Amino acid sequence: MRIQYPFVNKESNKYHIIMKKGSFTLIALCALFLGACNTNKKPKKERTTRINKEIYLGQKPPGLTPELFAPEIIKTEFRQAAGVFSPDLKEFYFRRRGGAYEKNALVVVKLEDNKWTESLVAKRAGEPFVSQDGKTLFLGKKYSERTASGWSEAKSLGAPFDKFRIMRLTVAANGTYYFDEASESGPLRYSRMINGTYEEPKAVAIEDIGDWNAHPYIAPDESYIIWDDQREKGGYGGADLYISFRQKDSSWGASINLGDTINTEFAEAYGSITPDGKYFFFHRGYGGNRADIYWVDAKVILDLNPNK
Repeated sequence: MRIQYPFVNKESNKYHIIMKKGSFTLIALCALFLGACNTNKKPKKERTTRINKEIYLGQKPPGLTPELFAPEIIKTEFRQAAGVFSPDLKEFYFRRRGGAYEKNALVVVKLEDNKWTESLVAKRAGEPFVSQDGKTLFLGKKYSERTASGWSEAKSLGAPFDKFRIMRLTVAANGTYYFDEASESGPLRYSRMINGTYEEPKAVAIEDIGDWNAHPYIAPDESYIIWDDQREKGGYGGADLYISFRQKDSSWGASINLGDTINTEFAEAYGSITPDGKYFFFHRGYGGNRADIYWVDAKVILDLNPNK
């Protein structure tokens, strides 16, 4: 199944300043002279964002307020969630549920023949995460390998991961796995590769973590971890997104709620930073088969670091 969307090329607006000549010439010259003499004041530079038509589905990057991601391409009346990019930012993977998709179908949108084209990867699949080299697609407790013709058939991660009900697994640059478990009280876990074998998973030691801890995203350098959970106090809705920063002694700091810029009365989940470190993605669930994917400048998240 393929759906094609037009590749829009919007030209930037041009502004022209027309200076009038007349009896006010002397006044204008004086004003310019006084402005040039004031060397202490520098004009504020506004954040400029260029639209690269070959990445981010050709979308204009957001600012400090979350925006729907590519609504004209991926939004439907149903559920679109768990979105992640490939390392080159040219493939966007996410899950659909509702309408033509009874279960959590995995789809991808990528640029083909100058059009953003949606293709079905699997009728049912785990939550996606693409490795930093772009060669492995992790799907919970399974994974697929990139081949010349696409992705291989999903394989099991095997021991010691097969005993956990993993929903999302993400990978640090050094190969360490971080994952969750579909349970109310289960902790987030990690497993390092030692001498070519993954060790028995250990709990991520965040003291004030909540219930239903899920969908962890680990920074490539393991300097922070993002997840969602549910708490009786201190939250905004059914599920909120949190972050914990690595401390100087390598321990994990207290969990920090991402605040009302991100969290709402609804359920926010599946947070992650894009491979280039610039934008934060998450989805907002409204109950049933309804959810949308949002993005925002990652500065909103990373500025919460108390160690800066």
